[in-house]
Amino acid sequence: MKIAYIGTYPPRQCGIGTFTNNLINAVLSSTSYDSISDHANVVALNNPGPEHQYSYPDEVKFTIRQEHQRDYINAARYINLSDSRAVVLNHEFGIFGGEDGVYILPLLFRLRVPLIVTFHTVLREPSFSQKSIVQEIGKAARKIVVMSQRAVDFLTDIYGIPREKVALIEHGVPDYPGLSHEKTKEEYGFKDRKVLLTFGLLSRNKGIETVINALPGVVKKHPDILYIILGKTHPAVLKHSGEEYRNYLGLLAKNLGVQDNVIFLKAFLDEESLFRYLTACDIYVTPYLNEAQITSGTLSYAVGAGAAVLSTPYWHAQELLADGRGRLFDFKDSGALAGELNDILDHPQKMEALRKAAYDYGKQIRWPRIGREYLNLAKSIKLPEGYTSEQKKIIIDTSMMPGYSLQHIRRLTDDTGIVQHAKYGIPNLKEGYCLDDNARALLMALMANRQNKDPVAIELIPIYLSYIHYMQTSQGNFRNFMSFSRKFLDEQGSEDSFGRTIWALGYLIHRAPNESYQEFGKDLFQRSIQYFGALNHLRGIANTIIGICYYLRRYPGDKDKENTLNQLTNKLLAAWDQHSSPQWPWFEEALTYDNAILPLSLFHAVETVDNERAKEVAKKATQFLEDTTMEKGYLSLIGSNGWYARGGKRACFDQQAIDTMATVRLFYQAYKVTRMHHYMEKMYSSYLWFLGDNELRLPLYDHETKGCYDGLQDAGINQNQGAESTLAYWISHLTVLNALKYEKEYV
Repeated sequence: MKIAYIGTYPPRQCGIGTFTNNLINAVLSSTSYDSISDHANVVALNNPGPEHQYSYPDEVKFTIRQEHQRDYINAARYINLSDSRAVVLNHEFGIFGGEDGVYILPLLFRLRVPLIVTFHTVLREPSFSQKSIVQEIGKAARKIVVMSQRAVDFLTDIYGIPREKVALIEHGVPDYPGLSHEKTKEEYGFKDRKVLLTFGLLSRNKGIETVINALPGVVKKHPDILYIILGKTHPAVLKHSGEEYRNYLGLLAKNLGVQDNVIFLKAFLDEESLFRYLTACDIYVTPYLNEAQITSGTLSYAVGAGAAVLSTPYWHAQELLADGRGRLFDFKDSGALAGELNDILDHPQKMEALRKAAYDYGKQIRWPRIGREYLNLAKSIKLPEGYTSEQKKIIIDTSMMPGYSLQHIRRLTDDTGIVQHAKYGIPNLKEGYCLDDNARALLMALMANRQNKDPVAIELIPIYLSYIHYMQTSQGNFRNFMSFSRKFLDEQGSEDSFGRTIWALGYLIHRAPNESYQEFGKDLFQRSIQYFGALNHLRGIANTIIGICYYLRRYPGDKDKENTLNQLTNKLLAAWDQHSSPQWPWFEEALTYDNAILPLSLFHAVETVDNERAKEVAKKATQFLEDTTMEKGYLSLIGSNGWYARGGKRACFDQQAIDTMATVRLFYQAYKVTRMHHYMEKMYSSYLWFLGDNELRLPLYDHETKGCYDGLQDAGINQNQGAESTLAYWISHLTVLNALKYEKEYV
């Protein structure tokens, strides 16, 4: 069985790399393959920076530069085209690019072969980003491997991953032949010393100062004690702090007068040498500073080598050293450690009992046995019957959609209107209000009332309508921004905000819950008509077209409004004639923001008045937008960090929720006009952008707050949940629900 392995890999000096290599060799020992290269396709992660180039062995078929997102996409393509029948990912947040390693998600969700994930870290108190990433990995994986029972509990209780998906397979240890403790000590020149050992990459969280602080109390009784600190400084620590920690430890030993009892061996040893050091030591110590260590490869190695182990009670140590396989002392408690060391050194029989219990248990977790467990796990995952590499056809599945709730909308709304921004999920009152958001909020509330007869929506409608009324000037135009203290911040809003307000007012006239609201909206609409013909910006024109179309559904036959509609439609068609070409069928020289609103408005116009040319232009523009943003099988919006100019390179980030809303509305309206089911599928596929079917495979909808995050950035998501993004989500949500009733009525 050919397996693709993703992780760091030797000669890169990294614990995950050593684990990956050991796992491959262990699995290989249970197969009929002659070499690693025959069994494994390794995808290796490189450190950031051009200085980290490695001469990899033959089994490394593909490399990923940590901070190059495109490499992850290409790696998925390589794996899918290879002869791999399963993928094993060794996951640690720090080895992948983006915020908390988010770049791994697009790779995983593009895989077409079953995925097994080994989590080397499972956090009890993850950040928002870390929790989201683990949950998304959990969705992509067919099986998840962890190395302790506590990790199983964390995944199920904290991250909500189904228990049946999780397998407990302990960290493997080398299967070296038994070595003589005394002979190995003599070989290293430690015959007359009592040897303590700690190994691993040095960093502050290792707590080695706890051991050094304990030494004076041990040296008094056992002056022959020797503490070996084996390992290089962690590369990330070395980059930012140099050897500050190692120097601190050396100075501490000197100040305590135990410098002759401490040796620093600055090396990254091969496993055979490391195993010999573990055999030579009398007591192995892991003095980590806190309990949040779910897996420790160094501890597993020490037990596997049959060392007497003393450790602080971090999570893995509590499990692995149970039943007499080691002893525990409290975090940072040098006095307790000194007492434990003296007790063991004073009573050799206790040391031997610890060594025997550890060695006996270590035989159960030797690598060949662990390899068989992984291989059996991979074999147990079957490809679906009739599996092909083609993606399944998208259908509208309402069971995937979150339950309807205006909880966050209500949180953002006060008696003035909806607050423009939020800090995380909390309204940011400092930024005040804007017309754009209150117009969108009015549209959303009207849609919600129509869909659900929601009393909350009914309660909110007059608030947003009142704000729009307050922002309309005596000349009929609209201001946009207002501070929290209700001071106007501009004299006249943008054409975009004007058009969005006309859309909302037109929809109100069409779908008002009562005649009073309808007449109020009509009065505001009529006062603003004088500005329709003066609009020049395409998005302001497009939004206004949609508002007029809704008005004409309530008052069909209004020739003045039809004439205005045709005039504005012709402005869009003139922009098309000026800028479009067979290679660039678009209204402008660049795709920028809220692009879908332009063909969306033409489809609305076509539905209202007969205009065959507008229909053909709308179809061509929609196809161009679809080809540009959905070529990967999911919605990948034009990023605001650079846009996409004709002949240039498109920006991928930052992607904005209002663009997704416009795209969802576009495909629905295109379906209503053409009755082509293809558009319904694209509508639902676009909506799934909010739920994680996007460039980073991260959901933007927050199931806890019922809000939506503000955008998709290259390293993660913008965690603020403002009005624009949250309204964009709920308008999209309600559009999809309304689409399911298309045969009965239109929006």
